[in-house]
Amino acid sequence: MNHNLPFYWRAGSWLLALLLFSPVISLVVEALAPAGELFDHLWNTVLTTYIVNSVLLILGVGVLGAILAIPAAWVMANTNIPGKSQLQWLLVLPLAMPSYVIAYIYTDLLEFAGPVQRLLRALTGWESAADYSFPEVRSLGGAIIILALVLYPYLYLLTRTAFLEQSKSQMLASRLLGCSQLESFARVTLPMARPAIITGLALMGMEALGDFATVSYFSVPTLTTAVYDTWLGYGSLNAAAKISAMMLLVVMLLISGEKYSRRKQQLYQKNTGQEQRELVELSGWPKWLALGWCWLLVTLGFLLPSLVLIDYIITYFDTSWNTELFEYGLNSLLVSGSAAAVACFIALFLGVYQRLKNSTFSKIPARLVSTGYAMPGNVLAIGVLIPLTLSDHFINELLISWNQAPVGLIFSGSVITLVFAYVVRFSAVAVGSVESSLGRVSPSLDMASRTLGCNPQEMVRRIHIPLIRKGLLAGLLLVFIESMKELPATLLLRPFNFETLATWVFQYVSDEQLEYAAPAALVLVLVGLIPLIMLNRSLERQEQK
Repeated sequence: MNHNLPFYWRAGSWLLALLLFSPVISLVVEALAPAGELFDHLWNTVLTTYIVNSVLLILGVGVLGAILAIPAAWVMANTNIPGKSQLQWLLVLPLAMPSYVIAYIYTDLLEFAGPVQRLLRALTGWESAADYSFPEVRSLGGAIIILALVLYPYLYLLTRTAFLEQSKSQMLASRLLGCSQLESFARVTLPMARPAIITGLALMGMEALGDFATVSYFSVPTLTTAVYDTWLGYGSLNAAAKISAMMLLVVMLLISGEKYSRRKQQLYQKNTGQEQRELVELSGWPKWLALGWCWLLVTLGFLLPSLVLIDYIITYFDTSWNTELFEYGLNSLLVSGSAAAVACFIALFLGVYQRLKNSTFSKIPARLVSTGYAMPGNVLAIGVLIPLTLSDHFINELLISWNQAPVGLIFSGSVITLVFAYVVRFSAVAVGSVESSLGRVSPSLDMASRTLGCNPQEMVRRIHIPLIRKGLLAGLLLVFIESMKELPATLLLRPFNFETLATWVFQYVSDEQLEYAAPAALVLVLVGLIPLIMLNRSLERQEQK
């Protein structure tokens, strides 16, 4: 039903959408501006290295992630092994672990003075690094391994779902035609799951491209570190914008591949059945191999780093529990809570506009707002800096023309910048949650409320908000959690002497002293577990239907 919304609601929806889309526009405009001397210098010297390392990082994480995730997904979808009900959600937990925390922990364990090499020297009698060769942890290869350990759950979840949705009749047909179990997997199961695999690889690629902390800690120059260095090191917004535009182009290519694979996946799903699945009963060495592989992923990606963090907390308790922990924790709560509240308000405003206007035109604001979620954090930060800096300069110049004292950087030099960046980046999460909840509200309720004399504002307050409060709370929680964990944008945009838990932990990681920020790191891990628990419950409900 099409309602006559007040003009301010329609105008407000478009103004909010354009405001949150302005970083994308600003980034593109700045990137198309004539190149400065710094960008030309980078292009002629080191930019090729940044690009090659970024491509190798994406490819390496994708290949290793596939090696880790696809066998685990097949085991969880098609076999019946001991502890399966626990393993299928434990395999997702590495997503909650910040990659730079894992990078520090494994560097500490595997470096020359670490326990692994000390044990190796004790067993062999070697005395110095010249006596043997050991892989360098702080390298491009090390970054690929760390990121693959953290990001493989994206591919695992999608591939497992694709395996579960496949019809058993196709597998049986391949077996009747003489294929072995392995041949059926390679020639039937895996090709049918290819669209889901491509989608998972695209998500992993976007996350790997946007990672700053791990590659920075391992001193691997990528496009992400180039953006950070050109802005904070050289103060060149133009060069940072041009490099950010390169990253944005890569992201768009990955998204295009993901969307194409999703269409292909829908075609596959139309041809699959929903018969009762017969699980393979593994025994002997295949059972132990499957169990060992799955538990190895859980141990390396989550259990071992968590135990090390807990050991750090116990060992360094007197030092790590200090006023800074609570001060920076409060900073994180304030900016993340503010961003979550603003994002949910915008999501509700746009969701109601889309529902009550009910036209293709009314869907555009929500889609514009959602574009920020696809942008890496540091790319978004550059996009946010441009319009806010211009706004600050405009206000100060206007005040000077009126013979008034300038007010300084009221936007780009305050926490307003952080809140705005979080809202731009994570509003898509709130929009999706609100749209999903509003979609379950019957249109007849809208018609009944209008018949009883309610205007659109009263309808939203008395009908929609009470019915979608769970969706609103879910969106609020998810935006809050994502904002708490955000690091690249926070590093670039935070005011002077302002720390969040994420930046504080990363600072200690960079200083080789994570032990003194272990409680904050564990808080970030526990916060990251919340959406994974929600996701696991949702998947369990879907499988029970």
